[in-house]
Amino acid sequence: MAPGEKSDIVQVLEDSRKAFNEAAGGLSEAQAAASPAEGRWSVRQCVEHVTVAEERFLGWLENAGRSESPCLDANKESEIFSSVTNRTRRAEAPEPVRPSGRYASLADALAAFNAIRARTVAFAIQRAAELHTLACQHPRFGPVNGRELLAIIAGHANRHAEQIRETRAAV
Repeated sequence: MAPGEKSDIVQVLEDSRKAFNEAAGGLSEAQAAASPAEGRWSVRQCVEHVTVAEERFLGWLENAGRSESPCLDANKESEIFSSVTNRTRRAEAPEPVRPSGRYASLADALAAFNAIRARTVAFAIQRAAELHTLACQHPRFGPVNGRELLAIIAGHANRHAEQIRETRAAV
């Protein structure tokens, strides 16, 4: 179920965490480091990217200002989620969130992912009543509220879970 369809954003985040861990888990370090082709990310690099991006997004939420006119557009949230998860359009990661070998192993990368996702879920629970009033600026989607940015976070992990499954099949 997509965000905005009477599902709780916390459940969407938890479902996304589960799908991501299932996609990336159970690999040897050699398998996790294997790239399917020149210029394509390995599983460990995907996990690093998702983790670093989520750290960045959560920082935006934690420092977000308040909107005087809260946005309550469930259609926009659902459209954002669908756009983020759609892998037919390739997106170029900005330099600060590109993989750079921050983690020594897949286990370290997954531990970091799960730690930041736990913080994201805690934020979503603690600030649930005000998510629509938080104002953030996303480089691709423009102005978004807190709930929409949480949908981007969940969708981003789902997008890369699919990429990881593709990578596993190719290596």
